[in-house]
Amino acid sequence: MPEISRFLGIVIGISPREHPPPHFYAVCGEYQSTIDILTGVVHGDFPKRALRLVLEWADMHQQELLDNWERVAAGKAAQKIAPLE
Repeated sequence: MPEISRFLGIVIGISPREHPPPHFYAVCGEYQSTIDILTGVVHGDFPKRALRLVLEWADMHQQELLDNWERVAAGKAAQKIAPLE
């Protein structure tokens, strides 16, 4: 899974071989979740505080995430997105 951002021990990525709806992965230690880019629906386990940070970051970068989803779906490399500061 190509990494597109990393902050506070959380790694964000979009897999190049995925299916709709547009989503990304968040990994924090042993935890992994899938987050729908458009709705924010979360699948998987994730620490509450870390999940709040991921959702805040996703809200700030929704268009960039969608652009990356489209790039990856077209066979192009994902672009990095600024981390949460």
